[in-house]
Amino acid sequence: MPATKEHSTQREGSNSNEHQEKSLPGRRRFLSSTAGWIGAAASVPAASLLEKPTLAQTNRSRAPKGGSLKITDIEVHDITLEYQDWIAYQLNHFYGPSHRKIYVVHTNTGLEGLGEGDSRESPEVITKYIGTSPFDWIGDETSLSLAKAMYDLMGKAVGVPVYKLFGQKYRSWVPVSSWTVSTHPKRMAEAVQKYAARGYTWMKYHLSPFENVFDQLEAMQAVAPEGFKIHFDFTMGGTDDHMPDLLDRLSAHRIVGCFEDPVHELDLPAYIELRKRSRLPIVLHHSPLGATQEVVMRAADAYMLGHAHIGDAMRRAGLFAAANIPFMIQNVGGNITRAMTVHMQAAFPTAHFHFVDSGETWKSDVVTERLEPVNGFIRVPEAPGLGVSLDRAELKRLKELKLPEQPKWIIRSRFKNGTKMYNIADPENSIFMVRPDRSRLIPMSYASPIATDYWDDDGTPAYKETFTRIEKEGIVLER
Repeated sequence: MPATKEHSTQREGSNSNEHQEKSLPGRRRFLSSTAGWIGAAASVPAASLLEKPTLAQTNRSRAPKGGSLKITDIEVHDITLEYQDWIAYQLNHFYGPSHRKIYVVHTNTGLEGLGEGDSRESPEVITKYIGTSPFDWIGDETSLSLAKAMYDLMGKAVGVPVYKLFGQKYRSWVPVSSWTVSTHPKRMAEAVQKYAARGYTWMKYHLSPFENVFDQLEAMQAVAPEGFKIHFDFTMGGTDDHMPDLLDRLSAHRIVGCFEDPVHELDLPAYIELRKRSRLPIVLHHSPLGATQEVVMRAADAYMLGHAHIGDAMRRAGLFAAANIPFMIQNVGGNITRAMTVHMQAAFPTAHFHFVDSGETWKSDVVTERLEPVNGFIRVPEAPGLGVSLDRAELKRLKELKLPEQPKWIIRSRFKNGTKMYNIADPENSIFMVRPDRSRLIPMSYASPIATDYWDDDGTPAYKETFTRIEKEGIVLER
């Protein structure tokens, strides 16, 4: 990194003959005082040293002998999480109940490490970790879920917070964003109010052409406190909007903060052009070249690393630092994931863009600590490891929790000219809500004069008839 090279150059310059001559008296004094200290230490009775062990002796007694810290077992727990009551309606319709995998890694010394992810690692992957040392997994490129546990164990083993395993700390408070889905303007306004009250100053959401973005924006701005910003995620385009014009119109509102993936990921020339035109930051998430050459091309103002392996994130962090470009880490998860993200962003020089994990949407967690924001920032934990501890009782409850699955439902839309549109939404195919173009049915726009509500199966003949018709026709559009 540039700062490191600069400091190295200064140290090399200080080795000139002139500097050595000037520093000799000081060095002699140091050597003389060191010799005196050694002589004094030699006169101290051995019993006194035994009664008051030095810090180095204490650390050595706590450390595993000969690198003997080994992973002996890995627990895997499937849990179901409840959404916060006020946001459960829209999240259930988009995704159904939320499921997570919790990993508790045991060692021969009694230390436990915590990890989590959205999918269960295969037995073959888990077996790779058994019998190894957590320190074998520095810069892990195998499992993001288990890497969190490895770093938790490494920090605990040497008694330091995880960020120190990545390098110098660049910030003690890390910016964070809340998250929601695109829904009715009234519900969007409620999300802004709820998150602002919890200490968030950013809210990210995926736009959907089933709602008019300006209706949403006006509703949110009417209730947003001063300084609250919206992060617009366009999910790589997918509409017939002219993006330079749309972004310019959105930018006129005080709460608009940045634009993520406004065009297709492969259209790097469009990103470069949008960045020149936009008054607000352009954020690139789905980097077609793995956040490498497009960074050199200056295709975006900031970058997102979504669910990147630790080793990959470390390499990208070096490139971002060299180019002095902001970035953030986006990993969905609870407070285990949030803690890991905060530690990493504390130690990466330019990781000062607000991160996203969506953990704020859930009622509870399997750890006792809650990393809540203050004025949009999360305090970096200073306890050894990740700084979170397992709540076995809550883990057991969430393992046993059974929530009803959300069945398919009808997206019932109305245009201001009276036209009605009906589509089927499937929580197993949630991408349809933000990228309906992938079904090749009809071109849509974020700025259409449209409003949508959710039509659940109410047992009526009208619902059954409409559902059957949509299945046959793909989409229903009628006056």
